[in-house]
Amino acid sequence: MQVLHDNAVPREIDADTGLPIGPHLTYPNPAQRPQRVVLEGRYCRLEPIDPVRHREQLYAASTPVDAARRFRYLFDTVPQSLADMDAWLSKATASDDPLVFAVIDRRSGRVEGRQTLMRITPEHQSLEIGNIYWGPAISRTPVTTEANYLFAAYAFDTLGYRRYEWKCDALNAPSRRAAERFGFTYEGHFRRAVINKGRTRDTIWFAMIRDEWPALKAAYQYWLAPVNFDAEGRQRTRLGELTKQALVSGDSVPTA
Repeated sequence: MQVLHDNAVPREIDADTGLPIGPHLTYPNPAQRPQRVVLEGRYCRLEPIDPVRHREQLYAASTPVDAARRFRYLFDTVPQSLADMDAWLSKATASDDPLVFAVIDRRSGRVEGRQTLMRITPEHQSLEIGNIYWGPAISRTPVTTEANYLFAAYAFDTLGYRRYEWKCDALNAPSRRAAERFGFTYEGHFRRAVINKGRTRDTIWFAMIRDEWPALKAAYQYWLAPVNFDAEGRQRTRLGELTKQALVSGDSVPTA
């Protein structure tokens, strides 16, 4: 029986047993652990979460009128007060995994969301972007695309990871669409995987890998460039088109 991605599994034949095995890695040493560093982009800045500087703006971003809908699939709940926000921040700042970053919209200078690096496994060169909350001021804007790009670039280019994951509730259609647009590849449906807020959850796994990153990186850089947007801020080329081309052919940048 052929299984998803079987044809893409790296392999060689073991001289002793004749069995197919994975090839030796050129760089098998553990990747570096992510640090509390600032990641700077054109549209956003990612800052290690700070309970003093980020408190009030993150609370405001986390409590819009549609907060219940935005938090529905998260494991966290909507903060009902600044005291709730303080409790969440206390836990977040004490954690190294997940490692929490505030998402700053550079146009306004305000905290408009947060995201984490989690399931950090340096020995296998694998980590995940998760616990994502992007508020209404930045949802569906270049800010969030760049926020994901900055994490991916940090993981692959700086820290030496070979795998960058995205997971979501199987019923969370917007998250699934975002993963595909961002260039993550579908890897599987994990049935009855976890319990969230007393309810059963199936989980969908996506990932991008280091072999794909050069073409995906070029796709992001092309899409994020100011020339890709008109005077009203409308995109000229869709990111999903670029990432799909990158994964199929390894060539992401349109040519004349």
